Amino acid sequence: MKKLILLVVVATSFGITAQTKTELVKHFEAYYQQMKRQGDVQGVINAMTHLEVLAPSLARKDTLAYIYASEGRNLEALNTIGIELGPNDSDINVEVKAIALKALNQSEKALVHYEELFKRKPNPYLAYEMADLKTQLKDYAGAKQNVEYGLTNVKADMKRAFYETQTPYQTSLKAALLCLKGLIVFNENQTANIDQAIKLMNDALAIDPNFNLAKISREALEGRRNQANQGAKN
Repeated sequence: MKKLILLVVVATSFGITAQTKTELVKHFEAYYQQMKRQGDVQGVINAMTHLEVLAPSLARKDTLAYIYASEGRNLEALNTIGIELGPNDSDINVEVKAIALKALNQSEKALVHYEELFKRKPNPYLAYEMADLKTQLKDYAGAKQNVEYGLTNVKADMKRAFYETQTPYQTSLKAALLCLKGLIVFNENQTANIDQAIKLMNDALAIDPNFNLAKISREALEGRRNQANQGAKN
């Protein structure tokens, strides 16, 4: 009789727990929708975190990491999904790892994920990011290959954002690729290639005269060239 009573109590407690969990999931799903309507990002994060604890889901975890990365909370994004490349990682998972690792100056690790994205769906945007990372890693030959792919496939309406000024701005992706090519060429040989690098900066500015990074890069290169010419005269 005691055993029967114990089994009834245990079964009842499991039923209550399951019911409570279901109710909690419904509550946080409704809370999530409300936070989305209000545009409350932290509220959305809180709701998704509770849902992930109550009913774990890879898709939800990837989305949560994406929201963190979108808010510039890159370390939290990586803590959510890790940094290693997995064979079954979704596109959004790989993208978040790439973006977050690059933002945290982990160029070599970020490149692994950008290369995976490029394998899945090559495009000029990814080509630029890969070339930028390879330039940082001094793989100039690899960077040039990526830039050439970008220049071959870029469309006139494609843009890229830059953040070196107080106010972020956008420029033509083609202009950005030409500017990056100029920097790559210069770094390959800082003496012999300076004129070619300046020409590429001028090509970028011909597309977008307000492209700040190309402007300051050209000024720096011209200053370097003038200094070299002055030294040669002396």
